[in-house]
Amino acid sequence: MSVAPLVFITGASSGIGQALALRYHRAGYRLALVARRGEEMQAWAAAQGIAGERLAIYAADVRDVPAITAAGRACIAAQGVPEVVIAGAGISIGVDTAIESDLEVMRAVYETNNLGTAASFHPFIAPMRERGTGTLVGIGSVGGIRGMPGHGAYCSSKAAVISYCESLRGELRASGVRVVTVVPGYVDTPLTRANRYAMPFLMQPAAFADRAFDAIASGASYRVIPWQMGVVAKLLRLLPNALFDAALAGRPRKHRAGE
Repeated sequence: MSVAPLVFITGASSGIGQALALRYHRAGYRLALVARRGEEMQAWAAAQGIAGERLAIYAADVRDVPAITAAGRACIAAQGVPEVVIAGAGISIGVDTAIESDLEVMRAVYETNNLGTAASFHPFIAPMRERGTGTLVGIGSVGGIRGMPGHGAYCSSKAAVISYCESLRGELRASGVRVVTVVPGYVDTPLTRANRYAMPFLMQPAAFADRAFDAIASGASYRVIPWQMGVVAKLLRLLPNALFDAALAGRPRKHRAGE
């Protein structure tokens, strides 16, 4: 009897990561789920009826490189090399560079969104290369296309995710290992619900997960979801700086830590 394929997902305790975990479960995948709150993950999985050999949970913080890379190695030892690895962990916090304490917030955002993505991928690259197949999925953001006032940490981190995945895709091109960059617009998750500005084309997590699953399975290397936000992003990229700055003048800023 053939073994069901395996997906490894970080940030699986909420939002996009959790929605993707459920979507892959429904597609017949075994799950290797990573989050800081392991007990909450167990409770959620039990509520969804996911148990037994279809599930393993690894408690780790993606900012802790030894912990997240150990989780990846533990997954390989217990469940095998995944077919798909999704670096879904991410945070979004507003910053003001004039406030010294916000520099530590920026460090946390970069460590989670950027170092955490690379550390999540690291344990799987060599065994996927050896096998000649596998898919690594980075989660960017339309916010990574241009910088938004008060959102410097998040926007720059997601721009870096997009560039990092593009670099990694070129490095692995001849190995049979695919790198996919998924670029969400606005998704209704705990990261976005407190936003005090308009969020056009807001998606529910399950709808996003359906489209992301299809994009990953299709062989796409880069996909903006929903497509309408891809059009918006391209238009924003084309705007001269003076027009872009004027368009964002007076736009409410992202909440800072503690606000």
